[in-house]
Amino acid sequence: MGNVVVWKPSDAAVLSNYLIYKIFLEAGFPAGVINFVPSEGRTFGDVTSRHPDLAGVNFTGSVGTFRTIWKQIASNLDGMRSFPRLLGECGGKNFHFVHQSADIDSVVAQTTRSAFEYSGQKCSACERLYVPDSIWPKIKEGLIEAQKRLKVGSPLDFSTFTSAVIDGQAYAKISSYLDYAKSKHSLLAGGGVDSTRGWYIDPTIVQVHDPDDRLMKEEIFGPVLSVYVYDAKDCRHAMQKALHTAPFGLTAAIFGKDPGWLEKATEYLKQAGGNFYINDKSTGAVVGQQPFGGSRISGTNDKPGGPHYLLRFSSPQTVKQTLVPLTEIDYPYMRP
Repeated sequence: MGNVVVWKPSDAAVLSNYLIYKIFLEAGFPAGVINFVPSEGRTFGDVTSRHPDLAGVNFTGSVGTFRTIWKQIASNLDGMRSFPRLLGECGGKNFHFVHQSADIDSVVAQTTRSAFEYSGQKCSACERLYVPDSIWPKIKEGLIEAQKRLKVGSPLDFSTFTSAVIDGQAYAKISSYLDYAKSKHSLLAGGGVDSTRGWYIDPTIVQVHDPDDRLMKEEIFGPVLSVYVYDAKDCRHAMQKALHTAPFGLTAAIFGKDPGWLEKATEYLKQAGGNFYINDKSTGAVVGQQPFGGSRISGTNDKPGGPHYLLRFSSPQTVKQTLVPLTEIDYPYMRP
């Protein structure tokens, strides 16, 4: 698209980013097109906000950091030659909403994988599960049994399902949520932590008794699944909670076999996620097939992986050429 890039990786993922950068160079990118600039403790906004030729910022990370970048750039607009484009892909408080007609085995499998793979540290991971009381006993049993089969350990062991969280800061944050969950709600599975050999946190399932609790609102970004059991006779009220409780809008999924309910639920909940799934988990968008992104505070929803994304890195121009020159000043209707 004609852009030169300053690449500022997260402090917690410098090595993996550097390896990808080296691959780009080996693939033939000319030197200077991509400029790898790791800078510990500084945000992307610190690195770029004072540059007069800044075309835009393409950011993936937390809501707080993206807001900081936006503010820093806005405070330096007077010294810039154009208005920078800001593209953000932030977090989510993604949910699986289950109807009483749903396939129980599928709900258990899809939710377990979505919530706990990569230790729940992916923006599309399922953190909220809404289940009707009519089928909750079977889903509860299935989730607990599935959690027992998940092996937590070294990623070098291919029988491992999930490994440690990314760093000590994440470990401390997630642990604080676990302490809160244990004191306020019902712990169904997991809850263990271990920092002696790495930042390990067990896949954890918590039954939340208040649909407006902080566990249903705040992004944890870890292997913690919060379950709210709703009255099957009042499904609409539960869907309202799923839609409005958290301020995010990244991914959402519904499960059911009733075609009528699926149609109505899709229409009602479609704004809950930029990527919306029917009888499928909230994770797993395939690059090139399912453009990804969310709105509300989940990001600017520019859909990386799709054609609209490229337009954000371009500056469209309209060119008009006159072949029959204008020679009269007045309009035809003004002439006698």
